[in-house]
Amino acid sequence: MIAIFSDTHSPRGHELEGEALSAAREADVVIHAGDFTSTSALEAFEDECDRLFAVHGNADSAAVRDRLPTARTVDEEGVRFAVTHRREGGATGLSMFGRSRGADVVVSGHTHRPTLVETDDVVLVNPGSHAQPRGNRLGFAVLESRSDGFEIELHQPDGTPIDAIERSRNAGTD
Repeated sequence: MIAIFSDTHSPRGHELEGEALSAAREADVVIHAGDFTSTSALEAFEDECDRLFAVHGNADSAAVRDRLPTARTVDEEGVRFAVTHRREGGATGLSMFGRSRGADVVVSGHTHRPTLVETDDVVLVNPGSHAQPRGNRLGFAVLESRSDGFEIELHQPDGTPIDAIERSRNAGTD
């Protein structure tokens, strides 16, 4: 299982609770799309997760930006992720970013709005913020890989489902 987070915005720690905290602890991999804000928040995530792949966001301190890239590609469980905090051009810009990296899934943040969008080529996932919703629902995402594809689910930190997309391995290749 892969847990996906973004927009922690904390001066103290990871701000995870409930099912979001369980997902971070139990995941094989955690992906974070930036805006930890502080090194304390980044290090708290590192302490909770076996393997963390993160990028920095626009609100991250200089110390966090020095430790994390702006964008990265992650290959896990047969799925290729292109990760960025934000990309100009909305869904089109994110899709182009994903295609340029040969991704199956593009993970982004910034809007604090949990969102799943299925395009012909990639699935766009913004897990929202598990701690600072800014008028949106609190959120995080979980991806389960299967032999025939994968499923991404958005959840509130208490585990309440928000949305889900199933994708077959051959989707977008016809």
